[in-house]
Amino acid sequence: MRLGDREQVSFGIDFGTTNCAVAMVQPGKETQLAKFSFRGEAIPICRSVLYFEQSKASSGQRRVHGYSGPEAIERYLDADEKGRLIQSLKSHLSSKSLTGTEIFGRRHRLEELVTRIVSDLRRKAEEQFKRPVRRATVGRPVRFVGAESEDDDNYAVSRLRESFVAAGFEEVEFELEPVAAAYTYEATLDRDELILIGDFGGGTSDFSLLRVGPEVRRRGRRPDDLLGNTGVGLAGDAFDARIVRKLVSPALGSNSNARSLDKILPAVPAWIYANLERWHYLSFLRTNNVREILKSAQARALEPEKIHALNAIVEGDLGYQLHQAVQKTKYELSGQERTHFTFRDGGPGSSTIDLQIPVSRDEFETWIVEDLAAIEQSVDALLKSTGIKPNDVDRVFLTGGTSFVPAVRRIFTSRFGADRTRGGDEFTSVAQGLALSARAAHAQK
Repeated sequence: MRLGDREQVSFGIDFGTTNCAVAMVQPGKETQLAKFSFRGEAIPICRSVLYFEQSKASSGQRRVHGYSGPEAIERYLDADEKGRLIQSLKSHLSSKSLTGTEIFGRRHRLEELVTRIVSDLRRKAEEQFKRPVRRATVGRPVRFVGAESEDDDNYAVSRLRESFVAAGFEEVEFELEPVAAAYTYEATLDRDELILIGDFGGGTSDFSLLRVGPEVRRRGRRPDDLLGNTGVGLAGDAFDARIVRKLVSPALGSNSNARSLDKILPAVPAWIYANLERWHYLSFLRTNNVREILKSAQARALEPEKIHALNAIVEGDLGYQLHQAVQKTKYELSGQERTHFTFRDGGPGSSTIDLQIPVSRDEFETWIVEDLAAIEQSVDALLKSTGIKPNDVDRVFLTGGTSFVPAVRRIFTSRFGADRTRGGDEFTSVAQGLALSARAAHAQK
C-alpha cells in the first residue's frame, strides 16, 4: 500500500486452519508481527476460531453475540453455559456441498464466517500498526484439505478472496504458503541456494522446490525459479486425532463392553468417540440423546468408571482442555522418549477426572505411520516430478508445529542429511514471508 508519495508498506496474512498471523514490512526495516492478547499475554498468533453465545435482552428477546480469535477462546472457557464454537473453517473451503451452517436459528454462509475472522484480524492489525490495512498478500496451501482437483483448489481460493473483499480489503494477492516460508528463509542467505520448503499447518502439509538468494532477488524472480510443489491434506490435526483415538478414547471406554441381556456388546457407540477427535465437535455431544446413551452405558458397562469419566468430559464441555493436554503430550514426545498424558479436571457435581496414561514416542510413531507414509510419498513425488536428486538440494527448511515431530524430521534428514535440514519461526514464518513477497511484488511494479 502507498502512503503519501514515498513510503511503501507491505502486509502478509497467514489465514491458517488452526492459527492466523499478520505481518508488516516497511522499507529498510525488519518484518513486524501483530500481537494478540490471550489471558493477559501478547502472542504473535491468533486462533482461527469463532464463538457465538446468546443473551437475553430487557425485552425478553434473545440476542446473539459473536467473537473471534483469542477473545472467542476466552469467552468459551469462561462461559457456564457453552455457546457454539467453530474452527477449522479453512479445511472446508474446497467443499462445494458445505455452503454454511445454522447458528442459533440463523443460517450463515461459510464465506461470511471467514469474513468475521478476517475483519477482526484487519481491525486489530490496524490498531497496532497505526495505519490502514487494505491490501495484502494472503497465504494458500498447495492443495486445500479435501481438494481432489485444480478446480477444487481454485474454488477454495475464490471463496477466500470473496471473504477478504467482504472484510474490507481492496487488493488481495495469493501466494503459496511454502513459497512464503522460503522468503523468510531467503532473508538469511548471502548466496543463492536450491531449497526444499516443508510447511506443516493444522490441516495441510505442503512442499516446494525453488531457487532463492540475493542474486535471484537482484535479477528479479522468474516463474522457473519455482521448480515444483505438492501437498497432502493432513498435518497437526491428524496427529492429534491419532493420540485421542489410540490413547485417550480407550481410557474413556472406547474399547469397553457392556452387558445387554445375555450378550456382551460395545458400551458406547463409536460415533461418540469420533467427536472427541476434534475438540470443537465435543459441544455437539451435549444433547439429551447422548446423556441417555451414556447414562444407560454406565449402568451396564463392565468398566463403569471409564464411561463416568467420558460423561464428565462431555457434560463439562472440556474439549478444548482435553486437546490442550493432547498437544502437550505431542510436544513432550518431540523432546523425550517417554511421557505421561495427564488430564485432570473437575466434572459435574463432585466427580473428578484424573487420567494419567504413560506413552512412548515409539507408540506414537506407530499410530501415525500411515500419515508419515503419505508425507514421504508427497516429498518423493516432488523430487521425481522435478528430476531433482536429494544431493542437488542445498537446504531443507521446515516450518509449522508438526515439523518438531522427530518422525517427520527423519523423513527429511534421511534423504537430505541432518546438516542440511533446519527450521525457524515455526508459527510465524509464513506470515513474515508473505509480507516479504508483497514487498518484492511492489518492487517489480
